[in-house]
Amino acid sequence: MTAALRAAVLAVVLIALSACTSTPPPAAAPARPIKLIGYVTNGKTLPPISARKLDVINFAFAVVDAQHRVHLPDADGPRTLDGLVKLRGDNPELKIVLSIGGWSAGHFSEAAATAQSRQVFTDTAMALLRAHDLDGLDIDWEYPTLDDAGISASPDDTANFAALLGRLREALDAEGRARGRHYVLSIAAAEGRFASGLDLPRITPLLDWINLMTYDFHGSLTPTTGHAAGLGASTLDPAHARNGIAAVQDFLDAGVPAAKLNVGMAFYGRRFGEVEPAQHGLYQRFASDGGFISYREIVQGRLTEHGFTRYWDPDAQAAWLWNPTTRQMISYDDPQALRAKVRYVRAHGLGGLMYWEYREDDGEALLDVVRQAIDQPAP
Repeated sequence: MTAALRAAVLAVVLIALSACTSTPPPAAAPARPIKLIGYVTNGKTLPPISARKLDVINFAFAVVDAQHRVHLPDADGPRTLDGLVKLRGDNPELKIVLSIGGWSAGHFSEAAATAQSRQVFTDTAMALLRAHDLDGLDIDWEYPTLDDAGISASPDDTANFAALLGRLREALDAEGRARGRHYVLSIAAAEGRFASGLDLPRITPLLDWINLMTYDFHGSLTPTTGHAAGLGASTLDPAHARNGIAAVQDFLDAGVPAAKLNVGMAFYGRRFGEVEPAQHGLYQRFASDGGFISYREIVQGRLTEHGFTRYWDPDAQAAWLWNPTTRQMISYDDPQALRAKVRYVRAHGLGGLMYWEYREDDGEALLDVVRQAIDQPAP
């Protein structure tokens, strides 16, 4: 055997030995589970809720009074909240979170303004958390620095809200150390100018997640009809129109990790009346507003059997109903739209999805669509 041949054989042996003894590549990390969060409003009776279909339930709402105290709104509140907590008997992993605020709920600006008022807010919120054995707090201030919801606002809200969240995080963490558990702190937020009062670099580390209110993009305050909860941009949209993907991108651009963002779904629709008939009523002027309609009313009213036709916008990934006789248009999230949102969340590594609101569903028809899309993704 020549020297050159011996060298070649030795090289082959060394390569083989290296292949046998080298450390195998690490296994791919398991996909992060997609959270499903449902808001449940207060009421005299608690609807039947399948606890295993949800990961988190947000009770809506506790409110803040003029003395900066967080409290349940009426005598039904404790009963509803305790009923939700009992659902842990069916699903021990279920988290029950107290949401504070909501549209037109005021006194936030004043409660966040000073160290003393922040302490009152925190102490009373924590008292409710302990009294009802809750898993966390969700702050739905609509919106810091803005008075759109008819509540007080101040340019100082940005810094004060961050300080309030910081105080809440400290209190929740102290409680968690004492009890050997982690308590959730989250906020509900919208994008664009509605998020202009949020110091996202400062507050994001304090939060477990952010529930994006990616709905009500069109309604009584907009000049035309449109997709109230569209995922993407329609080709009919004007420039810079609001949609779910744009909202997510706003928060990603601000440095919020994808895993802390939950896309919002609407279990209701927005109604428009006296609509101009072009384009089956989509992106048209309207003369009257029909307010809200639950998905339950859409299904049980059999609207598609009574003059309405369902249409689909493939760019916006959104559905709408149009009645040419009565010139009524309804924008809503239907099963096809919800499946598209689940696919988007999975494809972009977002934290999960949330919806408003459980009582608007037709039984659990939409909840079942979302749960199945999460658990059994289409190939």
